[in-house]
Amino acid sequence: MATPRTDPLTVEVVDLIGSVVARYYTEYEQVAAQHSLTGAQARVLGLLTLEPMPMRRIAVKLKCEPSNITGIVDRLESRGLVERRPDAHDRRVKLAAPTDDGLETARRLRESLDFAREPLAQLTDEERTVLRDLLRRMLGEDTAATG
Repeated sequence: MATPRTDPLTVEVVDLIGSVVARYYTEYEQVAAQHSLTGAQARVLGLLTLEPMPMRRIAVKLKCEPSNITGIVDRLESRGLVERRPDAHDRRVKLAAPTDDGLETARRLRESLDFAREPLAQLTDEERTVLRDLLRRMLGEDTAATG
């Protein structure tokens, strides 16, 4: 196992990343509450706007238990923001999908999030591209294929 780097620059970068994440989650929870949602409900709704998906896949993407996702989807469904529909490729599988109201709510949520958008607005397109590529590289994603 590799020895963790504890040089001052690495420690500072890790602390800064932690601060960014903490500020983002705080604002995300506040914005979700303004729409009478929990942060978890808002994250599930936002994820579903990308594409309908089964509960198990939502759980994998959000790194939580499928039973938690079922409860979240139940609550979103009772509010008319999400619906369950059969998967065209496997009728045994149910997909969670946003309704029109769900899509509109997710759009309003995204527009309300200022924290991530405002600091990024201070960066040039080139700086944002470098930051995106560095973050992807840190996560082990192939930047050449998507950049």
